[in-house]
Amino acid sequence: MLTEAIELTLFPAMMAFAASSDLLTMTIANRVSLILLAGFAVLALLSGMGGAALVSHLGAGALVLAIAFVCFARGWIGGGDAKLAAVTALWLGFGHLFDYLVYASLLGGALTLLIVQFRAMPLPPLLAGQDWAERLHQEGGGVPYGIALAAAALLVYPQTQWMTTLGL
Repeated sequence: MLTEAIELTLFPAMMAFAASSDLLTMTIANRVSLILLAGFAVLALLSGMGGAALVSHLGAGALVLAIAFVCFARGWIGGGDAKLAAVTALWLGFGHLFDYLVYASLLGGALTLLIVQFRAMPLPPLLAGQDWAERLHQEGGGVPYGIALAAAALLVYPQTQWMTTLGL
């Protein structure tokens, strides 16, 4: 029962929190990645994940962390995005990593284009005075890429062993 509750709620809830946090503050707190990391460890233990599967998941997370670290060091992505992508890869494993990265790329590109268009227009009066909207509207500001990362993760998650074993 506990395993099913974690599978159904933890990952989707943390992805939604990460996306909304990135939109509103341009920050993904370290606790999001730490909660997801701990949740994966608990779930792997409770579900009796085999050694080969565990190595696959750990390898996917480590690979994405290494690549994301290089991207962060070059200033292409934020640190929260790098950690979120890595811990998401940990949950998804190599079996779903390609789909996740393709979705994240496509959604991230679409998000970036939407933000460029948003910045090209005057800020709507309804959003004036809203810190998050003014930050998002600021010329040369960042893109809350955590939204795309979280959306991609939520698109892929239903196909993972975490959800398919539930028979939903």
